[in-house]
Amino acid sequence: MSDVVVTGGYGFIGSHLVTALLNRGDTVTVFDRAKDTRDSSIDFDQHANFRFVRGDVTDLTALEQALTPGVETVFHLAAIVGVENYLKDPLRVLDVNVTGTRNVLELSRRHGARVVFASTSEVFGKNPNPPFAEDDDRVLGSTRTARWSYSTSKAMAEHLVFAMYTTYALPVTVVRYFNVYGPRQNPIFVISRSIHRILNGRRPLLYDSGHQTRCFTYVDDAVAGTLLASDSTAAIGEAFNLGSMTETSVADAVALAIKIANVDSVSGPDVVTTAARYGDRYEDIPRRIPDSTKAQRELGWRLRVGLEEGIRRTIDWARANPWYLEEPTK
Repeated sequence: MSDVVVTGGYGFIGSHLVTALLNRGDTVTVFDRAKDTRDSSIDFDQHANFRFVRGDVTDLTALEQALTPGVETVFHLAAIVGVENYLKDPLRVLDVNVTGTRNVLELSRRHGARVVFASTSEVFGKNPNPPFAEDDDRVLGSTRTARWSYSTSKAMAEHLVFAMYTTYALPVTVVRYFNVYGPRQNPIFVISRSIHRILNGRRPLLYDSGHQTRCFTYVDDAVAGTLLASDSTAAIGEAFNLGSMTETSVADAVALAIKIANVDSVSGPDVVTTAARYGDRYEDIPRRIPDSTKAQRELGWRLRVGLEEGIRRTIDWARANPWYLEEPTK
């Protein structure tokens, strides 16, 4: 039983992580900008060992109310994610993901707390040689392309994390998520947007050829890997890729969602182009594949949920939560 803080604990992955932490008996403080009150499955307030502190990670004073003496581990998941968000307001992406991380690290050092930092496959950019091992090169586009602000911000945050480890011996671990999906995900990502549109009787969007590939990872598997990393002393000072190693084209993933949902009015996708939608502010990545053998070898992590089963679970959840289908999407 531990005293932990989860920044971004009402977000998609964060809320699933908080559930797992409470279920194992930890005392959990969630630090987030707002509570998600529409989802009845998020019943954190019913737990006696749960506390909520409202605030933004860029506000050090607010963060101090959550990250207090006695906290043993901080799971830092608060971030600005999503293509639309980092094209619309790249400055906010940089502020939250870099300044917010620095604040978390400084307070964790002050109180002697361990930090598990949630990073992303985006840090590898458009490296043309997948699968990516943890220390492989980063290959990015122009700084004038807003699309790279997210990748850069998370990489800078990783630099801060490892700098605090080498300079002050702060116990840190980086976990990099690869295309995580599942219940409660904002419908602005490939799987969640497709399911949301299909269940609303709309054709899912298929960008460009749909031949670009991803390795989709169900949220429960991502959470399990995060917990294993947080419990391992051997993980201190290390980074771990947490992602399926099964490469799937976006077109195949969308087709699978259509098949499983089985909505009569939806028989195929609506093909659009990134150039038409985003102009030169966006640059897609043809292939994104992790080498997750380090997490398997050193943490004992295993992927438990395949893509078909994960999509089925997500569709079942969405159908059982009509409020989710009322959420706006594009």
